[in-house]
Amino acid sequence: MVESSPIALIQIDVQGKVVFVNSYVETLFCYNKGELLGQNILLLLPERFHSKLSLFLQTFQNNVEKLEEKSKIALFAVTKNGEEFPVEVILSPLVYNNNSLVLATFINITERGKANEQFRLVVESAPNAIILVDSLGEIVMINKQAETLFGYHRKELIGQKMEILVPTRIKDHHPKLRRSFYTNAKARPMGAGRDLFGLKKDGNEVPIEIGLNPLEKDGETFVLASIIDITERKKSEDAIRLYNKRLEDKNKELEQFTYIASHDLREPLNSINSLIELFIENEGHKLGAEGLKQLEFITKSSTRMKELVKGLLDYARLGKKSEFKPIDFNEVVELAINDLEISVKDSEARFSIEKLPVLEAMEMEIRLLFQNLISNAIKYQAADHAPEINISAKKVKGGWNFAVSDNGIGIPADQKEKIFIIFQRLHGRNEYDGIGIGLSHCRKIVELHDGKIWVDSELNNGSTFYFFIPVNR
Repeated sequence: MVESSPIALIQIDVQGKVVFVNSYVETLFCYNKGELLGQNILLLLPERFHSKLSLFLQTFQNNVEKLEEKSKIALFAVTKNGEEFPVEVILSPLVYNNNSLVLATFINITERGKANEQFRLVVESAPNAIILVDSLGEIVMINKQAETLFGYHRKELIGQKMEILVPTRIKDHHPKLRRSFYTNAKARPMGAGRDLFGLKKDGNEVPIEIGLNPLEKDGETFVLASIIDITERKKSEDAIRLYNKRLEDKNKELEQFTYIASHDLREPLNSINSLIELFIENEGHKLGAEGLKQLEFITKSSTRMKELVKGLLDYARLGKKSEFKPIDFNEVVELAINDLEISVKDSEARFSIEKLPVLEAMEMEIRLLFQNLISNAIKYQAADHAPEINISAKKVKGGWNFAVSDNGIGIPADQKEKIFIIFQRLHGRNEYDGIGIGLSHCRKIVELHDGKIWVDSELNNGSTFYFFIPVNR
C-alpha cells in the first residue's frame, strides 16, 4: 500500500537522515531510492527552507516523548534537476523497534497553488471590498478595495481579528455573532433590516452592506465577506425621504387650499346667484332689456365659476380614497355607458366593445375615465353623424393597451398635447359645452395607475384615445 501510494512518503530518523522512501518519491523528485537513503532530508528542499525544517527536527529530537500529533508545514521542494514546486509536508512521529522516527509526507500542491492564485486574482479584481476570515475570526486575505474602504494597508490587517473593523459600541458583542454564524454557516446578507457600519483606520464610521459566504478551504471553514460602501446610497435615500416629506407637506397644503377654495369661493357665488334671482324678482320690472341681459350674463359667469371650482376640487380628489383591487373592465365600461344613458339615447350612439381584461385598478377612477372618453366621443361629433364608438384592449409587454375610437370631428395635430392640460379648450363654449377638465382627469387617472395616455387623430376623421395600464405597478 505504501509503495503504490500516489503520495511521496519518506521516513527519517531524528537527525533527519532518510531511512525509507516509497516509489512515488522517485517519480516526484527524480532521484533513485539509493541516491536518497542515508542522505539528509534537507536535500529535497531549497536552501532558504532548511532552517525551518531543521528547527522542527531539533524540537522533535529534544521532546520526542511529547510529540504525539502530526505537524503540517507549507514550503517548497526541489527536484534532482533543480526545479522547485510548492509542497505541503506533514510530519508525523513514529516509534519502530524502540527507535524514534518521523514519517514525512510530501504532497505536491502545485495545482492547489494555481487555484489559490486564481482565487486571489478573482478576489483582487472584485468591485467590492472582500475580506477572508478564518474560523478564529482572523483576517487571512483582503483585496485592494478593502484597503481603500477602511484606510488600512493589507499588512496591517492580515492576522488581525475581524473586530478591528467593527465600531467600538458593538465590538464586544461581535465575536458572539461570528461564532453563531459558524454554527450554521450559509450564504446570507448580514444585518438585514438594520443599519451596519464599519470602522475605518482614522476612527470614522462608514455605512456598509455585507454579504457572508462560507468557504471550505484545505479542510477548514472560512468566511468570505463581501462589503459595499453605501454612503452615496444613504445620501440618496435621505434626500428621497426629505423630498417625499416636503412633497407630502405640499400635498396637504394643496388639499387644504382646494377645500378652502371649493367652500369659500362657491359660497359667495351661490350668494351672488341668489341675490340676482331675488333682484330680478323684485326689481326686474324696472330694468330694461339691456339690464336683464347683463344680469343674465353675470348669472352665467358665476355659474361657470362654480363649475370650474367644482372641477378643480374633483381633480384634486382623484385617487385620494380609492384602493387597487381586481376589476372587470367589461363591467366598468357597461356602468360608464349606463351613467351616460340620456346622452347615448339622444345621440343614437352605437358601440362595438371587444372582450376586456380583469386588472387591478381603482374602480371609480377607471369608470370616470371611460365616462369622459365616451362622453367626448358623443359630444365632439358632426351634427349629421351618429357616434360610432369602438372600445378594445390588447395585451402588450408589461400590461394592456386600451383604445377608445370614435368617428368624430378629430383633433388638429398641433393640439394633441394641449387637450390633456386642465381647463384647456379647443372650441368656444358656443360650439361645445364643458369646462375643459375631462381629459386632464383622464391623464391623472392613468398616471395614478403608473400608465400613460395619448391620442391618434385626423381632423374631420375621428380620434382614437389610447391608454396603457401596467399589470404590475
